[in-house]
Amino acid sequence: MTTAPFSFLLSIFLAFLHLCEEIRAFTLITFDVDGTLVQGSGNAADTSAHARAFSHAVGRVLGDGDAVTPVAQALERTDFHGSTDGLILLRLARATLGIDAKESSPRLDEMMAAMYEHMNAMQDAEVALGLSPLPGVIERLDHLEGRRRGDDRVVCGLVTGNVEGIARRKMQALGIYQTGALHPPHREQLARDWKDTDAVGFLGGFGSDYCSNNIEDFDRNHLDRAEQIAIAVRRASELYPDEKLRRVVHVGDAPADVLAAKACAEESILGHLPDLCVGMVAVATGSYTGEELRELAGDCKPGRWEPVVLEDGMADENFISACGL
Repeated sequence: MTTAPFSFLLSIFLAFLHLCEEIRAFTLITFDVDGTLVQGSGNAADTSAHARAFSHAVGRVLGDGDAVTPVAQALERTDFHGSTDGLILLRLARATLGIDAKESSPRLDEMMAAMYEHMNAMQDAEVALGLSPLPGVIERLDHLEGRRRGDDRVVCGLVTGNVEGIARRKMQALGIYQTGALHPPHREQLARDWKDTDAVGFLGGFGSDYCSNNIEDFDRNHLDRAEQIAIAVRRASELYPDEKLRRVVHVGDAPADVLAAKACAEESILGHLPDLCVGMVAVATGSYTGEELRELAGDCKPGRWEPVVLEDGMADENFISACGL
């Protein structure tokens, strides 16, 4: 009777470990909010509770207490569409009160807190006024909720310029949180008190997590968002330290979403996970056409940068497969 050589047994054992590593893997999907999960009717995007909160916060913290000129009137559309709440607040302060970002940025947390307090005083019906989930959103999230468990799990969260507390209120008011698809928050998210929303917290990277304070460089619109993707990636990785994050997919409607995900794939923003594949599902459900988004996404680089453009967004029957699932 012969005994199998040690090298052969070792190779079988290593193959088994490799197989286990492949099984213990997950995909992170991060969603933008406005124009991706949520649509506004008429000019709701400019007059919604969230939009009004900017004027309230700048006036309360930096002004005489009265709301300043609304964002849509005070700023060029390119200064706020697809940007983050922090950069918008700083731009609005300069446009309406003549306060430079160097002076206003130390009070950014105060302004974000004032935004949240203003919006949190509203009932869900007012928070949701003029807004609704985009077609396909609830159905696709219901499907993804079923993928939260198992050997090939899917972890869903938000990457949005929204202040985290405001994102929570919007997701609850619009019935998106109730799908159960959004993963519970990382422990560090519990350190910041978004009063009355502890029960509806979820994983992500938010406008209140990172702001460069640089309102001169237009590229910060997407580079700040890229940092928020990196925050969400780190948090997801720390939630499952014994599993491999093999793919992150960002879903968004604006050029800033596409360019942020592309920066994560091509620059050192995700340097601690050099082998991570970055997917992008660009949805033409906001203010930009599929052609515009496709041009920004550029060519696919298999295993590194894998963008897909869907004209109908999450209503497209191929959405799940576009996420690489």
